Amino acid sequence: MRFLDDQKPTYDLTYNDLFLVPGRSEVGSRLDVELTPPDRVGTTLPLVVSNMTAVSGKRMAETVARRGAIAVLPQDIPLDIVASNIAYVKSRHPVYETPITLRPGDTLQEALNLIHKRAHGAVIVVNEHEEPVGIFTENDAVGFDRFTQLQRVMSTELLTFEEGTPLEPIFEQLAGKRLSCAPVVRGRRLVGVVTRRGALRSTLYKPALDARGQLLIATAIGINGDVKGKAEALLRAGTDLLVIDVAHGHQRKMLETVELIRSLSPTVPVMAGNVVTREGTRDLISAGADLVKVGVGPGAMCTTRMMTGVGRPQFSAVLDCAEEARKLGRHICADGGVRHPRDVALALAAGAASVMIGSWFAGTYESPADTLRDHDGRLYKENFGMASQRAVKARTRSESLFERARKELFEEGISSSRMYLDPERPGVEDILDHIVAGVRSACTYAGARTLEDFHRNAVVGTQSQAGYEEGRPVRTSW
Repeated sequence: MRFLDDQKPTYDLTYNDLFLVPGRSEVGSRLDVELTPPDRVGTTLPLVVSNMTAVSGKRMAETVARRGAIAVLPQDIPLDIVASNIAYVKSRHPVYETPITLRPGDTLQEALNLIHKRAHGAVIVVNEHEEPVGIFTENDAVGFDRFTQLQRVMSTELLTFEEGTPLEPIFEQLAGKRLSCAPVVRGRRLVGVVTRRGALRSTLYKPALDARGQLLIATAIGINGDVKGKAEALLRAGTDLLVIDVAHGHQRKMLETVELIRSLSPTVPVMAGNVVTREGTRDLISAGADLVKVGVGPGAMCTTRMMTGVGRPQFSAVLDCAEEARKLGRHICADGGVRHPRDVALALAAGAASVMIGSWFAGTYESPADTLRDHDGRLYKENFGMASQRAVKARTRSESLFERARKELFEEGISSSRMYLDPERPGVEDILDHIVAGVRSACTYAGARTLEDFHRNAVVGTQSQAGYEEGRPVRTSW
């Protein structure tokens, strides 16, 4: 990557300060661009879901892995729950979505409580043999009380597909019958759900799979307590990426933790962070990190910069740390500050192998929080920062009331924020489509067929706030 006219500013830059300059290109289509990152984690998209409690869970992990990304389970979840979540994700189908299932005698209320857990928006009604006998959508509830049994309102005219049916005929049949989704069966037993968009996506994305053909999943660990025991447990459970996560990653205890985990000879990559300097990157890699997580303070839920003044504008942090990591044969993950697809493209142009996203994914069907409605009927989910009082309270639940109260006095994060589901992109896959379209297009503008080509070819320029505003679309007349 180089700056336009080779004029690198003497001050640090955020993503908003920059634009990508189009260059000569021989790449004729977005579909000619390969987005597999160079970090050898095993993903086919350069996207990582942040280890935030309100963002990353088993539903999120399986959904993004099916499209090529990876999610990191938070460090404050009990080990037995983490192990069960890993096993759950590993058991999911790499092509078909996981269905929401209920029995014919269950009620509309039970169905409505579950239906927003998945983007496909349907409940498959099954009998005692797990065979689909009906399908229920939210529209089927209109005019009935909440205690009505599903067998009275479900549609029994089922279109089902046998496992392994080619995706194009599935799409054609669903489109021809104006159906959004249908059950997939093995024999007569339900194995999944396929949607029209899902069928299309499965021809455009490659799932992130381990050597056994199972979906990838990552887990986070802190630097306090029985680090060795927890790391060993996570490795036994089958994690595919171990993320050592602390707000200030350039400290002695973090370096000792990386060395300790490296001494276990893990067969999976180890990511450590967060840092924003060349020195921090170099020290973590010297201690044994395969990947370095970069970013202090750019996240939407983070108040570190306002509380402490500590941090660094994210683009410059990514640029410096990526350059240092590459010198040492390693890579970085850019963590935070992403609000639009352009920000992902700029991070990759700066040399990041992948980009971690948190709050943007919080307002989706797949995030762990319950789906709520405001007084206008708009769907939202509650999000919070991982250094907020709410997160600290959850993380210290095993400590005494006195110690918990002392720690809750010191917080650096928002404890409650409403993340509204975008009606145009309510599912995480919708956002992935949005990001991937932008990044692929950015690569074609730079004449790049791979992310390494993109980093090598990219030319960026600096702009004023007015320049940034000029590029924003106008959705209503002025």
